Amino acid sequence: MSTDDLFKTAPAAPLAEALRPRTIDEVVGQSHLLGPGKPLNLVFKSGKPHSMILWGPPGVGKTTLARLTAYAFDCEFIALSAVLSGVKDIRASIEQAEQYLARGKHTILFIDEIHRFNKSQQDALLPFVESGLVTLIGATTENPSFEVNSALLSRSQVYVLKALSDVEMRQLLERARKEALQHLEFEELAIDTLVGYADGDARRFLNLLEQTSTSANTAATNRITAEFVENALTLNARRFDKGGDNFYDQISALHKSVRGSHPDAALYWLCRMLDGGADAKYLSRRIVRMAWEDIGIADPRAIQLANDAAATYERLGSPEGELALGQAVIYLAIASKSNAGYNAFNAAMAFVRKDKSREVPVHLRNAPTKLMKELGYGHEYRYAHDEPNAYAAGETYLPDGMPEPGWYQPVPRGIESKIAEKLAWLRSLDDEARGNGDGS
Repeated sequence: MSTDDLFKTAPAAPLAEALRPRTIDEVVGQSHLLGPGKPLNLVFKSGKPHSMILWGPPGVGKTTLARLTAYAFDCEFIALSAVLSGVKDIRASIEQAEQYLARGKHTILFIDEIHRFNKSQQDALLPFVESGLVTLIGATTENPSFEVNSALLSRSQVYVLKALSDVEMRQLLERARKEALQHLEFEELAIDTLVGYADGDARRFLNLLEQTSTSANTAATNRITAEFVENALTLNARRFDKGGDNFYDQISALHKSVRGSHPDAALYWLCRMLDGGADAKYLSRRIVRMAWEDIGIADPRAIQLANDAAATYERLGSPEGELALGQAVIYLAIASKSNAGYNAFNAAMAFVRKDKSREVPVHLRNAPTKLMKELGYGHEYRYAHDEPNAYAAGETYLPDGMPEPGWYQPVPRGIESKIAEKLAWLRSLDDEARGNGDGS
């Protein structure tokens, strides 16, 4: 073979590309969209394509569905990556679509990672989608409600794709074994390991299978065990987007597990995020926030423990400091819960923002000068420590004319149950003092 022939030889397609479905029936997963009577199934049967946004995690078939749409409707297919393309590329694609139309062919314009297009780039697409020159199919891993222009979004149907289930991953394995990996025998635990690390991503799963096959050939073996997989492959962390929906969904799950008093679930979501590469300092700040928002005065030890855990992580770093965060979320989950302080603060802030600027009552004003004293500042102020029970019964500390708002309502849990008892007792002293005419 000559040197020229060598360089003309086409490389073998990666397993993920070789197994890319050629028809809708070959697609693994997304049965909620592609099953009989389901939305995309009906679209393919209608004979008329429409613009759509395919929203889902990586490796679930967004690009495949776009290509199959073009094939099913006998359309030309133009693909752009929003990472690499700009307005100039959009214009070139539109010119190409016009040429196809002149030859009687409609165009499917596929924009991968459409959320990475800025507003002007998305606006450049709008006239041609509106005119029907192209049918737009956008793929995104981010929530299109936040990342796609409302005008473009209103002209597209959003379809939510899901990560593949373990059962669907095994279906994919059987197809791979049938078409390319007949020589390999997989132990059940090895399959579980590969499925677990693929984390619902079909492309990652097929890449892992391909790496496994290459390693097995090098090691002259056809039996794949879990130990072989662990030793032969570089197994990356679980799917995790540090800035996207998945990140905020998991933060939400962690917070709600703590609020719901489920320590195991709280630990699970914390460890999922740590395993996925989340910033542990950010997590420590969120844990402190949870203590103040959902536990508060019902168990002040939770606030101290959360602060101590954050400080411990600052001192030790990863992975040693992560233990402190883990124990903090356990304590927060089992602690008495109260949002009474949180609600009181929010209610007070809302009142102040819309209320007028009320004067400080004269008896509460500071009187550091003779003039101020002559003006009555601080006059008739009752020093609580000189009063029975260190409480000036019947006194008021709110601006003149402002009724008692009752913002803070302690819950009957933890320390707040005792606080509620004390407040009720103090109110009874107020009522008694005012009833006897002794109050202000």
